[in-house]
Amino acid sequence: MLLPLVWRYLKPYRWLLLGVVVFQLAQSIASLYLPTLNADIIDQGVAKGDTAYIMTTGAWMLLITLGQIVCAIIAVYFGARAAMALGRDLRQSVFEKVGEFSEREVASFGAPSLITRSTNDVQQVQMLVLMTCTLLVSAPILCIGGIIMAMRQDLELSWLIAVAVPVLLIAVGFIVIRMVPLFRSMQKRIDRVNTVLREQLTGIRVIRAFVREPIETERFGKANAELTDTALRAGRLMALMFPVVMLVLNMSSIAVLWFGAFRIDDGSMQIGTLTAFLSYLMQILMAVMMATFMAVMIPRAAVCADRIQEVLSTEPSVIPPTNPVTELRGIGSIALDGVSFSYPGAAQPVLTDLDFRTAPGTTTAVIGSTGSGKTTLVNLLPRLFDATEGTVHIDGVDVRDIDQELLWGHIGFVPQKPYLFSGTVASNLRYGKSEATDQELWHALEVAQARDFVASMPGGLDAQISQGGTNVSGGQRQRLAIARALVKRPSIYIFDDSFSALDLTTDANLRRALKADIGDATLFIVAQRVSTIVDADQILVLEGGEIVGRGSHDELLETSETYAEIVSSQLTAEEAA
Repeated sequence: MLLPLVWRYLKPYRWLLLGVVVFQLAQSIASLYLPTLNADIIDQGVAKGDTAYIMTTGAWMLLITLGQIVCAIIAVYFGARAAMALGRDLRQSVFEKVGEFSEREVASFGAPSLITRSTNDVQQVQMLVLMTCTLLVSAPILCIGGIIMAMRQDLELSWLIAVAVPVLLIAVGFIVIRMVPLFRSMQKRIDRVNTVLREQLTGIRVIRAFVREPIETERFGKANAELTDTALRAGRLMALMFPVVMLVLNMSSIAVLWFGAFRIDDGSMQIGTLTAFLSYLMQILMAVMMATFMAVMIPRAAVCADRIQEVLSTEPSVIPPTNPVTELRGIGSIALDGVSFSYPGAAQPVLTDLDFRTAPGTTTAVIGSTGSGKTTLVNLLPRLFDATEGTVHIDGVDVRDIDQELLWGHIGFVPQKPYLFSGTVASNLRYGKSEATDQELWHALEVAQARDFVASMPGGLDAQISQGGTNVSGGQRQRLAIARALVKRPSIYIFDDSFSALDLTTDANLRRALKADIGDATLFIVAQRVSTIVDADQILVLEGGEIVGRGSHDELLETSETYAEIVSSQLTAEEAA
C-alpha cells in the first residue's frame, strides 16, 4: 500500500523527482570518477614525480568536487520540495476525508487515532520520501557503478565484494524483519497514549472532583510504559544495525589491505589502484548501508501508509446524492415515515418505526428517559446519520436527495454539548453566516439572553473565546451556541437539550424571546425539563426508541402514563395544571 499511496500523491510533482534523479546521477558519477583520478595521481604523478600532472589532475578533482556539491544541494532541495508537498497533500486529503465522515465513522476510528494518522503517520511517510530522494536514488548508482569500477581496477580482488555485500544484506535483513511488527505495535501504542491523554485533558475537572489523579496517572503511566518498551525494543534493534554495518565495513577494509598488499608485493597491483579499489569497496558498502537504513524506515512508513489508506478508503455511511435537489421551499416542514435506526453490530435498534409530521412555524418537542433515542432522532434530521429504515423529509423532500450544504443551510442546530471554537465571540457567532453585521450579532445575543454577559466581557464581540469555550460557563456556552444558530436565520431550529444549563428564569425568558423572534420558522426541541416544552404545539414521548405518546401538554397528561410520570417527578400538581 505504501508505493501506490506515495506515487498517487507524488505524481503531480514528477518534474521535481526527475530533477532529483538527474542531479543525484550527476553527483554519483562524480563520486565514482574521483577515486580513479586519485589513483592516477598516485600511480602516474607521485610515482613518476610529475608535478604538472599532479596539479592538473588535482584541479580537475577540485572542479568535479565543486560540481558534486552543487548537484547534491540541488538534489536535496528538489527532494525536500517533493516530500513537503506530499506531506501537505496527504494531510489535506485525510482532513477532507474525515470532514465527509458521519459520526459513525469518526466514532469507529476514534478522534485520537484520526489525529495520529493525520500528523505522526503522515510525517513518517513524508520522512521516508525525503530520505529516498536524498539517499536511495544514489545508492543503487553507487553500488552498481562501484562494482563496475572496482572490477576495472582489479578483477582478482573483486571476490571480496561478492562476500562482503551478501554478508551485510543478510545481517541487516535479519534485523529489519524483526523490526516490522514492533513498528506496527508502536503506532497502536501512540494511538493509546493519545486516547488516554485526550480523555484526561477533556475530563480534568471530573478527575479532580473524584480525586482520581493517582489512578489516571497510573493509567497514563501504563500506556506510556508500553509505548516506551516497544520503542526501546525497536531502538535496540536499530542500534544493533550500525555496529553490524561498521563491523562488515572494517573487516572488508582489512581484507582489501591484506590481500592487496600481497598483490602489490608481487608487482601485479599498484598502490594507487589499491587505494581506488578500497574507495570503491567503501562506496559499495556505504550504498548498501544507505539502502538498509532506508529499509529500517520502510516498515514503519508502510504501517503508517496502511493506516492513512484505511482512512482514505473508508466510504462514509452518509453518501452525498448523485443528483441533489438544489432548492427547497424553506417552509420548515418535517416528516418521518417508518424511520428506524440501528448502530452497526447492535442487538436492538435505537429507534423503531417512527412516524410524525411537524407543521411549518410550529414547535415540536421530544421528551423521554435517558437512552430513549432522543439525540439519535435529532441527528437524523440534519443527516448526521442516515436512517437504516424509512425516510426523513424536509419540506417534502427526502433528506438523502437534498444537497448537503443546502440542507445544513436550512437548519440551525444546537447540539447537546455546545462547542465553541478558539477565536472571538464574533467569529463564533458568524460561523454559520460570515457576512452577518454586528447589529445582527447583538440582536441574536439579546434573543439568546447573552447580551449582558457578552457586553461585560473585555472587548465585547471581540472578546477572546478559548478552544471549546472553556473560559465561559456552561450556561454562557449554551446561550452563545443558541445565538450562533439564530444568526443563520434558518427555517428549522433544532435544540438538542440546549437549555439544560440555564436557570428556569433565563429558560423562560429565552423561549419567550425566541418565539417572538423566529417568525414562521419551525422549532424542534429535545428537553429533559417539562417546563421547557409545556407550551409546545406537539410533544412526542419516546420510550425505548418508540413514540409512546403524542399531543399537547394537556392531552398527554390525560392519555400518556409515561408523560404523566415525567411531569409528576418534576412539577407539583399546581404547576402541572
